[in-house]
Amino acid sequence: MSTLLNRRSALLGGAALASLLAAPRARAQAPSGPFTLPPLPYAANANEPHIDAQTMEIHHGRHHAAYVANLNAAVKDHSQAAAMPIEQILAKLGEMPEGIRTALRNNGGGHANHAMFWGIMGGKGGSPTGELAEAITRDLGGFDRLKADFNGAGARVFGSGWVFVTVDRAGKLALASRPNQDTPLMDGGRVLLGNDVWEHAYYLKYQNRRPAYLEAWWNVLDWEKVAARYAAAKAGSLTV
Repeated sequence: MSTLLNRRSALLGGAALASLLAAPRARAQAPSGPFTLPPLPYAANANEPHIDAQTMEIHHGRHHAAYVANLNAAVKDHSQAAAMPIEQILAKLGEMPEGIRTALRNNGGGHANHAMFWGIMGGKGGSPTGELAEAITRDLGGFDRLKADFNGAGARVFGSGWVFVTVDRAGKLALASRPNQDTPLMDGGRVLLGNDVWEHAYYLKYQNRRPAYLEAWWNVLDWEKVAARYAAAKAGSLTV
């Protein structure tokens, strides 16, 4: 029985790896347009051992790049949408041309979510301090409670999606989860931090152990960058 289970696990792992490696090589063939793939602000191996370099390279260079390519393709013949920043497009999806609305939702959401995601990682974890720590205690019950609730919400996302901490102009925090590449930006909100629970974000290292990935992810957060996002949200200058 154990041999059969091991073979089945290997087959599933191989299938998942093949799926990840088959992600579009969009960087090389992305149509030009107003949206660009932001470079990783650190080396691909900066988040090891918690997130491996190969996952980072595939996730950023193929998956995020594909969202950017598809987003540029969607707005190619729509100059008004092409001139808008992504957070405005997402907040006004209902006003976008019907023929590209789904593409904007999926790919625009993917672009915004990932731009936020790369920017808050590359750190050494630890705990928030100062005004941000005070807000977490006030609104979310403290850091330990935040981690437990955040990880639980991420584990409960069915299929693919994201778990977020949102922040408003007054600095109030709240927990939210969204399916697929949806984002609180679509409701006019702002994201303080968020974690990607699509399988391509963790499967090479964690396979089906999403809770283990969620727990490990806190070790790569850069709390100085998260605190800067909190200050920007209160100042009204936070974009994605």
